[in-house]
Amino acid sequence: MTTTRRTTAADDEPRWLDAEQMRTWLRLQAVIELLPATLDQQLRRDADLTHFEYMVLAMLSEAPGRDLRMTELARLTSATLPRLSHVARRLEARGYVERCTAPDDRRATIAHLTDEGWRKVVASAPGHARTVLQDVFDDLDPDEVSTLAGALDKVLAHIDPHDRFGLGERSAR
Repeated sequence: MTTTRRTTAADDEPRWLDAEQMRTWLRLQAVIELLPATLDQQLRRDADLTHFEYMVLAMLSEAPGRDLRMTELARLTSATLPRLSHVARRLEARGYVERCTAPDDRRATIAHLTDEGWRKVVASAPGHARTVLQDVFDDLDPDEVSTLAGALDKVLAHIDPHDRFGLGERSAR
């Protein structure tokens, strides 16, 4: 049985953030703006990688056989295929990634993390983790971390209902 929701005059009225929502929204906007630059700065300084390059290497390092189709890698890193191809070309030139045609579909390209790429991501991960801990988690107590995770789960469930980042374990909590 399908029910149709009737619209009311109130549905046509604009909705506004209350004072606490505005305060929170502005802080979230500041984090969205500042955190990527902080992560990028640390990785450039300590590992000669951009944050996006690190994420590409990290996603490949966690994949079975350290291989992913470029389309899947683009999904996991929230990148367009042209952007990912450009970065993969740079990583390939540095010996961190190899690309080849998929054996089962000649139209698809596979990205493979090389042994040198593996060593690079392993060497880069501790500094990246240290920065994330210092800038995100160190000032939060365990209850605040849990509350933040729960709040982010709810936001993600709304803006990413198809779980394109594969964070499905959030629903298993």
